[in-house]
Amino acid sequence: MTRKRFHGLKRVKFRMSWNKYNLYNLSRLKSTNIFGTFFQQKWAAKAASRAYHGEQIREGQWQHMFSSRVNGVIPMDHKYLAKYDGSEQATGRGSGHEKQWNPTKEHKGPLKLPYMQMTYAPIERRLDVAVFRALFASSARQARQFVTHGKVKVNGKTMPYAGYLLNPGDLFSVDPDHVMFASGQPKTLEQVRAGREARRRRATMSKINNITRQLKKKEDLKQARKNIAAKVNATEPPIQKAQGTAAEVYKLRKLEVRRVLELVNNALDPNQKRTNVKSKQRLRSYKKALGTFLITMSKMEINVMEREFDGLIVQYKDATGDDLRKALNPKDDEAVEDPKKPKFDWKRWKYEKISEIKAEKTATARSHMKPKERARLEKLEIEKRIKGEATKRLREALLESRTNPFNETKPYATPWSPRPYLSAFAFIPRYLEVNQKICSAVYLRHPVARPGLAEVPTPFGAETMQLAHNWYLRRR
Repeated sequence: MTRKRFHGLKRVKFRMSWNKYNLYNLSRLKSTNIFGTFFQQKWAAKAASRAYHGEQIREGQWQHMFSSRVNGVIPMDHKYLAKYDGSEQATGRGSGHEKQWNPTKEHKGPLKLPYMQMTYAPIERRLDVAVFRALFASSARQARQFVTHGKVKVNGKTMPYAGYLLNPGDLFSVDPDHVMFASGQPKTLEQVRAGREARRRRATMSKINNITRQLKKKEDLKQARKNIAAKVNATEPPIQKAQGTAAEVYKLRKLEVRRVLELVNNALDPNQKRTNVKSKQRLRSYKKALGTFLITMSKMEINVMEREFDGLIVQYKDATGDDLRKALNPKDDEAVEDPKKPKFDWKRWKYEKISEIKAEKTATARSHMKPKERARLEKLEIEKRIKGEATKRLREALLESRTNPFNETKPYATPWSPRPYLSAFAFIPRYLEVNQKICSAVYLRHPVARPGLAEVPTPFGAETMQLAHNWYLRRR
């Protein structure tokens, strides 16, 4: 069984679409005379109108949305309302207020409100239909696809439900790339292949860049670990390990502990200007620990003694904030440079001096030049500046400022141009306020009927819509 054509040329059905076959079918539309029983007439009108109004909606869903109440607006003449109070409408025949009938003149009554044309007004509230009416999609089905794929936002939040009913004041926006794809020229087969290859190249390059970045991170991490290990190995311990017999080691450590005690006593001297009380408390507890170690060190094993001594060295830095090696060897401070002190940059100083000399020479040379030669020299200098980095930046800025660049990776043909037969469908209903620059629109209000005008766009006449309305009134 072959699939029925969506845009059939024999069995004509009008659709919410910008397709060229749909445009051709609309051009052949004539006022059709519907024959048959009243039931058959209603069914035929319903089938024809439903193929255009919300064919993507299930029939049961539409019957739930249908309402027999139709919104209409009757404009009132302010001058007439100010002149009369309504009593003139009750004047009887023969009072002289009514207008006399003249058969020679053509009497035009007030325009009627096309209520029946508003049968499918509830469908216009749907998000997918509003996206199509705002010219953001080439068909109602494509608009539904945009919504379900998460490319449409309502009031700043992604709305994936195509059946969402808009309320007055709701702002909906569509992804600009998808709008340009829907309203732009389609790609040729060669352009599609070229774009596919460009996307593959881009994906491959991004993978390569990611792998290179990860490898570089690993190499940087290894190098950082090596540098830390080298620094740790390069740094000298605060006090070199003692070498020799056990008696010599004990004697050397005893001398070093006494020197540390002298440093602590000097720090605790009342003549020293130490305003911090906590530092004094730490020094006193550290002095007590040194005294205990000095008494008990002769009874310890050499390994235990060395471990305790290393702990005391670390405690000294915590108590005083100074390095014990520098405190025991103050002459080393002169050799060690302060890392915070900025180094003198000889290259920069040389470059600045040469620049000053050149500037002085140029100034002296220009003072002896004629005005024309000086202007010519200045012009040449300006041209040299422009030809360098400035020219490159200007070129990049001009390329970026192009509003319609050539890009093979886009799903539409670039440079962008409107798709064929778009002008026949390029109209926006009154109840929408659309800004095409930012691909956004506002649902201002629900559509209404006015004298001689219905705000729901439809290709069908009043007779067809009246029969369709009667079908859904359940009076079959």
